[in-house]
Amino acid sequence: MLQIHLPDRVPDRVRSLRRTLVVYLMIACLLPLALVGVLTYYSTYSILTGKIESGVRANLSIEAASLENAINNLDFASKQFALDGQIVAEVTDYMQERDVYKKTQLMSSINAKINLVNFTNPNLGLTAYISPEASDPILFTNLNLKGNLNLSGLPEFIHYNGANYYGPHRTLYNYSENIVFSEQREIRTSDNKKLIVYLETNYNLFRKILNSNLYGMKVSHLLVNQDGEITFIEDADVPAQVIQEERRQVDTAYFEYDGYKLFRYTSPQGWQLLTVVSKATFDSEIYTWLRNMIILTVTTLGFAMLLAYFIWKRVYHPLRHVNQEIVRMAKNRSAPVSLTNVLEFDTVLRNFQKMKTTVNELIDTVSLNEKRKSELEIEKLLNQINPHFLHNTLNSVQWLARMNGQKEIDQLVTLLVKVLHYNLGKQSLIVTIKDEIDALKNYMELQKIRYDYEFDFHISVDEDILSVAVPRFLLQPLVENAIYHGMNESNGRVDVSIELNGEGAVLLKVEDNGSGMDAEALQRMLSDDGAKMRGLGIGLSYVKRMLDHYYREHMTFHIDSEIDRGTTITIIIPKKIKGDMDDQSHRRG
Repeated sequence: MLQIHLPDRVPDRVRSLRRTLVVYLMIACLLPLALVGVLTYYSTYSILTGKIESGVRANLSIEAASLENAINNLDFASKQFALDGQIVAEVTDYMQERDVYKKTQLMSSINAKINLVNFTNPNLGLTAYISPEASDPILFTNLNLKGNLNLSGLPEFIHYNGANYYGPHRTLYNYSENIVFSEQREIRTSDNKKLIVYLETNYNLFRKILNSNLYGMKVSHLLVNQDGEITFIEDADVPAQVIQEERRQVDTAYFEYDGYKLFRYTSPQGWQLLTVVSKATFDSEIYTWLRNMIILTVTTLGFAMLLAYFIWKRVYHPLRHVNQEIVRMAKNRSAPVSLTNVLEFDTVLRNFQKMKTTVNELIDTVSLNEKRKSELEIEKLLNQINPHFLHNTLNSVQWLARMNGQKEIDQLVTLLVKVLHYNLGKQSLIVTIKDEIDALKNYMELQKIRYDYEFDFHISVDEDILSVAVPRFLLQPLVENAIYHGMNESNGRVDVSIELNGEGAVLLKVEDNGSGMDAEALQRMLSDDGAKMRGLGIGLSYVKRMLDHYYREHMTFHIDSEIDRGTTITIIIPKKIKGDMDDQSHRRG
């Protein structure tokens, strides 16, 4: 018996279903996410970068416009104080007046006008008339100035519309440290004395103008005066090299350097405002998006692994159950399989159950065939018991009958010798229909002598099929059965007909007009135990087994019998010649 041994160790190239399932699910979940992430990253990066840059430029423009408005407001207010002839005349009169009462009245009038201008312009802060040539330079002011007044020490910003602007710097108001812009406009009195109108922006205006909260992120401002000098740095952490680079790229509206992005606004008034943003801060939204994508990826990865685990658990238990059913088959072939309630695996198990049923049927069939084979071998041996002794004895009887002139005995013995020679001889188990018919005729002659010619016997054979091959000893058991069951009537009859049945088949039919039999008797006759016929003792079950052996499913064997109506045995076999039928294993030795 051929034995196949499978290796105990699993080859390296073999991969487990669990690992494959996990890999495929991860690919299925992560690949679309990766593709969407890559496409989204480039589009989102471009969108976010453009949005942030546009936002920075827009906020920068808003701040610059506010600063321009503040300068224009100072310019407008200073012109009111410098060009209004009534105020300037009153200031001149105040400086020339010696009468204390009149001087007090002029002071009150001038202060009232100053307060009126400040009231109508809320963006104004400190307002003062200063005489730099006087021992007490502060003539009029709406607020208290610091004692150490030094106008020349203020940081220059621009020269605009005939006035000088300074800042940003700390206010000259004695009780505040706010950052302001200031303006100094020079005027001349009627007696050609020099006066300076000094104005400051509102104390909170600068903080409102340069408001980093507008950007939604941390930014720093640089303010450059008309001479290109940086007058204000909001964040001291801005590296010096970035400031130096700004000085080299004076005319550049946007540039990047050393991890910073700089956006520049150049005002028609002659100053410049720059917004400085670190690239880390600028890309914070993108980093937030990337972080969210990473979290989504990790979450998806975890979900894929969890899903793979649950699917594997769902698949593993049915697989394990199928394996147990396969192992159990070796111990108990007849036990039915139990299902898993999973459609696909239950389909496999149902097919496995069909396979078990087929295997069991095949095993039973093989066992039955082996049993029948043993019985046929025994029958074969019994039918071959000393045939030579029988032939020699019958030949002796035949010669004695001839010597004594007993022709009937001579004829009877001659026929018997021919029948025995055909049935018990050593010729092939495959013969032609002609051989079978000749042997049958000899047999029937014997039966007629035995029954004193009490029945009729007829044979009808197509001449074209005499050379067709059939198993030896096929018709005699059928005819013997017909004689046995057809002798209950005085006018018994047995008809044998052999003819073509289509192009590739032969029909053999044996009919009698005997008493027939019921279904129970017919079943008993076909059984192995109760169907032994008279004569040589070979039953119809032998004929049926022989037909099954040589023709299998390609033959038809049918018995039709009714009580008092007779019996008809019909056989349909393929039309073959002797060379087409292999009987080498059935030859007698």
